Amino acid sequence: MKNKIKIDIVSDVVCPWCIIGYKRLEKAIQDLSFEDKIEIEWQPFELNPNMPEEGENVLEHVSQKYGLSIDQAHASQESITKNGKELGFKFDYFDEMKIVNTRNAHILLDYAKAFGKQTELKLRLIEAFFTERKDISNKDILLKEFKSIGLDEKKAALLLDDENAKKQIQIEESFWHNKGISAVPTMIFNNNSVMNGAYPVETYKQVLSELFDVK
Repeated sequence: MKNKIKIDIVSDVVCPWCIIGYKRLEKAIQDLSFEDKIEIEWQPFELNPNMPEEGENVLEHVSQKYGLSIDQAHASQESITKNGKELGFKFDYFDEMKIVNTRNAHILLDYAKAFGKQTELKLRLIEAFFTERKDISNKDILLKEFKSIGLDEKKAALLLDDENAKKQIQIEESFWHNKGISAVPTMIFNNNSVMNGAYPVETYKQVLSELFDVK
């Protein structure tokens, strides 16, 4: 059996299917007792890089972006909420909910990687947005969440005002775009096998077992 599998997860913190996909992957890893055999690194992807600072109403945004009626957008939220509940994750959609710009969130996620806290911060920000109704484009909120996982927010605050940090995220995003990734979640296993979308737990178990050559 190989020592470890590296999984790059290209995703955004305001992408509901990204947390669903991750939770299913996590369940597969736990079922196989592979926790110490997996290395996960989160890669940046902005669903809405040109989103204005004030954000947009989620229902209206989804309706316009995907050509859905408001009723259809509501139905999509209900389906997402049901999928989340099955995995122990709470989606708390509300009428005034806004989709926001996430570049600053990705800056902090990139920084948290150096401390081995990237996954913890990723999950914290996703929960803050989808479960706790927090505006994760707000710098003060981002820094509070950063501090809540035991990291020093002072350097992080400087990064959020650093143009080079913002450009670095764009460079990283371009890298994945140039590899043909145009939707999230996308998971890349050992820089080779690519899975786009949120698959069932059993599918992830099959992929991991094959990579570890488990019979």
